[in-house]
Amino acid sequence: MIWRLRPAQCLAGLLLAWGASFALAADSQPDYLSFSTNDEANTTEVFQRASPAVVFVTSSELRRQRFTRNITEIPRGAGSGFIWDAKAGLVVTNYHVVAGADRLAITLADETSFQAEVVGLAPERDLAVLRMIDPPAGLAELPIGDSSELSVGRKVMAIGNPFGLDTTLTVGVVSALDREIQSPSNRAIRGVIQTDAAINPGNSGGPLLNSMGQLVGVNTAIYSPSGGSAGIGFAIPVNTVSEVVPQLIAFGKIMRPVLGVELASDRWLRRYRVEGVPIVRTYRGFPAENAGMVGARRGSRGEIILGDVITEIEGERVANNDEFLSAMEKHRVGDTIDIVTTREGLEKRFSVELSEVQ
Repeated sequence: MIWRLRPAQCLAGLLLAWGASFALAADSQPDYLSFSTNDEANTTEVFQRASPAVVFVTSSELRRQRFTRNITEIPRGAGSGFIWDAKAGLVVTNYHVVAGADRLAITLADETSFQAEVVGLAPERDLAVLRMIDPPAGLAELPIGDSSELSVGRKVMAIGNPFGLDTTLTVGVVSALDREIQSPSNRAIRGVIQTDAAINPGNSGGPLLNSMGQLVGVNTAIYSPSGGSAGIGFAIPVNTVSEVVPQLIAFGKIMRPVLGVELASDRWLRRYRVEGVPIVRTYRGFPAENAGMVGARRGSRGEIILGDVITEIEGERVANNDEFLSAMEKHRVGDTIDIVTTREGLEKRFSVELSEVQ
């Protein structure tokens, strides 16, 4: 016998069956309604593991009143940072977050606050290292990733304190790689990560993380006509951070090897349209002089006669002072590098062993 059911009966049967299956699912999975996707679960896990290592950095300036001569502490700025060395209480942040500050305070995720002091500054990379005074035990650190493994489209997360709102998470992707931004010292920072993870004032100095919770960048700047997030943020890659921070801890600044030369200014280069960077003079006993390089001199009529004009370092073209410094920062004291110059219209090649500042 074939049973023929009216549409209303079919619908009622389906609803009863669905209700029974839902009841079974609810009994077997009590957290069914709070179920999250794999991506959401990953985001939550990364935030829970990383957020204790993210800090709030505030700076203030001491000013003496003109008439009373009393000293007043005035808030100067605020930003984010993260624990670099838990045992030593070292924190990494942006240089522009702490520049010019007389007093610094670091607030942890549990809202406890500690005074801090500057360990090292690198305005040319917009990085700074601070030390918490009497840091507590059990501080959390972030695992260090490899920014060279990033590709456009990879998921990234930013944690910071935008507009003073503590421990805020934003999520996005790597929008582009190898961007260039300007540092507070007007030096170019190259190889910068561009992301659409929302970055706002106060995020500066906070970490940019990959889906494994590893540090891949330090959030530094935004492009925004309005001053708020426009979906274009920039982060200094962690591989740059890993090169700079140990130097700041050891020396308080970036220690670049020296060639022992004084170079013409970029303004002079633009004015006279020189291809390369002219050596104004070499210093006695330093690598450039030892290798036979010569600086500029004045002719019998007072005119400037150029000596060696640096055009290339280790196969990398050099057109201005910033490019010269960037090329030199890739090497260490004791390295032997190849330098190409022009002198009186002729190309010259030098093999130079770099020395330290004397």
